[in-house]
Amino acid sequence: MTLVELIAHCSKELNMAGVAFGQGTLCAEDEAAWLVLWAMKLPLDIDTSSLNTDLSEHDIHTALDLLLKRIHTRQPLAYMTGEAWLQGVSFHVDPRCLIPRSLIAEVIAYASMDPWLNPHSQRALDLCTGGGSLAVLLALAYPQLHVDALDISAEALAVAHINIERHGLQDRIATQQSDGLQQASGRYDLIVCNPPYVNAKSMTLLPEEFRNEPELALAGGIDGMDFIRGLLSQAPEYMTNEGVLVLEIGHEIVHFHKAFPSIEVTYLSTSAGDEQVMLITRQALLS
Repeated sequence: MTLVELIAHCSKELNMAGVAFGQGTLCAEDEAAWLVLWAMKLPLDIDTSSLNTDLSEHDIHTALDLLLKRIHTRQPLAYMTGEAWLQGVSFHVDPRCLIPRSLIAEVIAYASMDPWLNPHSQRALDLCTGGGSLAVLLALAYPQLHVDALDISAEALAVAHINIERHGLQDRIATQQSDGLQQASGRYDLIVCNPPYVNAKSMTLLPEEFRNEPELALAGGIDGMDFIRGLLSQAPEYMTNEGVLVLEIGHEIVHFHKAFPSIEVTYLSTSAGDEQVMLITRQALLS
């Protein structure tokens, strides 16, 4: 069996088993390629079509054992491998934090928020930082920024420390345990936040893979807006006059508009849709 054949076999098995995707990959083919290449200790960006030699029985069994574990435990593959990627950047990940996948990463990579961002910005806040992926991406994309990374979970912040050190950003990213904005200090030119926003009904429908992630980082109350209510009321106090808030709300747009019918927002397009990430200025929050 060749590498390509093994990936195809694993893809078929993943589909037949009905596993859920969306925690690093979006389909069985990509998940199978990740699983097999990681098991083979091969780079994930390798051209698999060029590898036509037969695999050893040991290599095949190594990959198939990992496949069976993925299917039977419903553990996300990122937790099993200890690594995830966001916008091509590698992050350590484990069950202490969400698997990096925030759509705000696209906003950072594609500079979608730059027209609203003060070109002289110096301070940014990544609120609900989890494993620190957005804080790292901000620091990499904007060398002038110093980033505070806040989260209520000490366990998630331990993962963030690993990722900050992995990318050599200890001098530009500071972490702090905080319930929302309680431990924030000073004013920020930019706040990014991927908060817990999944509504109660949707929480009951999550696939098992997603229920293996920290519930604290997902559940947003009856309408998904519990954390966001506090954030929007308090954020202006921590924003410069020209400051902006970039907020991810996922599929909760209806609940957002019902909770905040008068707030003027600007939607930032992403690969998942045009109403899942929004930008709100300080002035819009005040008015």
